[in-house]
Amino acid sequence: MKVLIIKTSSMGDLIHAFPALTDATHAIPDIQFDWLVEDSFAAIPKWHPSVVRVLPVAWRRWRKGLSSRETWRALWDMRSILREQSYDLVLDAQGLIKSALMTRMVKAERVGLDWSSARESLASIFYQRHCTVKFEQHAIERNRQLFSQALGYALPKTAPEFGLDTNRFMPAPQQQPYVVFLFETTWSSKQWPDAYWSQLAAKMQAAGYQVKICAYQAAAIQRAEMIANQREGVTVLKGLDIAGMAQWLAHANGVIAVDTGFAHLAAALDVKTISIYGSTNPAFTGALGKHSQHLATQFPCSPCLSRECHFSGVSIEKPACYESVSPERVWTTFINHLR
Repeated sequence: MKVLIIKTSSMGDLIHAFPALTDATHAIPDIQFDWLVEDSFAAIPKWHPSVVRVLPVAWRRWRKGLSSRETWRALWDMRSILREQSYDLVLDAQGLIKSALMTRMVKAERVGLDWSSARESLASIFYQRHCTVKFEQHAIERNRQLFSQALGYALPKTAPEFGLDTNRFMPAPQQQPYVVFLFETTWSSKQWPDAYWSQLAAKMQAAGYQVKICAYQAAAIQRAEMIANQREGVTVLKGLDIAGMAQWLAHANGVIAVDTGFAHLAAALDVKTISIYGSTNPAFTGALGKHSQHLATQFPCSPCLSRECHFSGVSIEKPACYESVSPERVWTTFINHLR
């Protein structure tokens, strides 16, 4: 059986689908998957052993130039590539109008979420067969239920298996024990205060751990370097590609993270991961793994699901809810987590 998955982004969303692929492979041993994905994330689907071919698209770039001839030529070329393939079905695992439209490029049965289950309900009109999956559960479980319905096997009751092999990621050039800080995120409401990161780095250094801070954007690099300049044993990992970052995560002694894509990768690699949540709800999108733990804020307005903190009361820190997740609380959780 040959299936095309359409799930283009983001990093966390892609990793959330891995356990569903593992379930399907156990239930249907001869199944093979191809995966249509945003080109910037094309390295990720290859990590699952059941994915045979990755088909990169550049929708984020194409949508900015829908009036250009080059964009329409690229879309036509993608359609031609998909039409050349033979699939038993195409499964839209994203539930968006853009991903649903992509299913129309494929000569196969189109399967996706129904009107009440899709993130964008209108997407459901493009499918020939529909699956019902409740929203009020973690994204990993939603994916597992979708795949089991679409492919016709009983939903396993076992814990999620991501299928990732850490041996595929060569150890990073590091001799001493180290912990990775994943402190960069697109929402300001998810950013744990820099002063807290600095205090936590001091505790790590005193316990004999080197600290590696992952940073990509210029502002985040500047923040990371300020912390590194304040503390010994702290270095900044700047602008690594996904595979390079995976090397550091796979062999770390621990990972401390806010709600960001690499936190899901660390958890899926079975690294001891502590994720801090303020404005978002870990019950629905938290990083899950055998050695993953969540620290959610204890604050009246969290999780607010807002990109910015709008708390108007008196608070020492911003976002205000993070006052309930102190460096001491994270450090104590980390030490207990290592036992």
